[in-house]
Amino acid sequence: MSSRTILLTFLGMAVVTYVPRMLPFVLFREVEFSPFFKDLLKNLRYAILGALIFPGIFLVQDDPTFGLIGGVVAFVLAYLRLDVIFVIGGAIGVLSLYVLLT
Repeated sequence: MSSRTILLTFLGMAVVTYVPRMLPFVLFREVEFSPFFKDLLKNLRYAILGALIFPGIFLVQDDPTFGLIGGVVAFVLAYLRLDVIFVIGGAIGVLSLYVLLT
C-alpha cells in the first residue's frame, strides 16, 4: 500500500467516526428532553454494557463456574464503588487463586 492510500484510509475512518458523534450535538442542541427520557438515556449505556458482558461470563471457559465467580466478584467490587482498575484486578486475583486451588 502506498502512503497516500494509508492516509486516505485514515482520514476516511476519522470522518466516519466523527460524524455520528457530532450529529447529535448539532441536531439536538436546542431540544429539551423530558426527565424520563434523560434518565433512560443516562442508564442505556449500562444496560448495553451488561447485555454485552453477561453472556461472555458463562462462555469464558469450559467451566461456567469460573466465569460466574469472576462476575460475582466484579459485581460486588463495583457495587462497593471501587475504581475500575480495582474491580478488574480483584476479579483477576480471585480467578487466579481459583485456578491455583483447583
